[in-house]
Amino acid sequence: MVQQIDGGSAAMTDRQDAVDAEVAPEQFRAAMARFPSGVVVVTTRCADGTPRGFTASSFCSVSLEPPMILVCLANSADSAASFECCDRFAVSVLAPDHRPLALRFATKGTDKFASGGLCLSPDGLPTVERALSELDCAAHARHPAGDHTVLIGRVKGVRLGEGSPMVYYDRSFRTLA
Repeated sequence: MVQQIDGGSAAMTDRQDAVDAEVAPEQFRAAMARFPSGVVVVTTRCADGTPRGFTASSFCSVSLEPPMILVCLANSADSAASFECCDRFAVSVLAPDHRPLALRFATKGTDKFASGGLCLSPDGLPTVERALSELDCAAHARHPAGDHTVLIGRVKGVRLGEGSPMVYYDRSFRTLA
């Protein structure tokens, strides 16, 4: 219980103590698992043309004017070095039938581009066939954030598909009822 004393200084101290408390990674992961999000595959090409990509659920719009998005990439991801220096990337918003592809792009150490389910964007980047939407992005900024990097892209092109979204909730891919 917080008591307000002398204009609230005790309450401020108690709140700051709560903010400074450490949260266990497992506890944080469990809390975030209760927040549903969409699922995307993000792709780019290395300077030598090699395709790279990853699955993400940390994706959102940032700005309408100019159109910008952000996506978060684990620094431990196989493709992290490629996204550190790429000048462009594509984002494909996934539908429930893309589940195998989402799992493939989320798995470390696999050849994500060996199997089907992909096509090329007008800009020559791999994208997901029949994605709900595809966004062609120019890399705008990168911000370190703990064990991830926040990649901000300026949207240069959009293609729209049809269908229902795949949702990531409680550590599983799900569909909307």
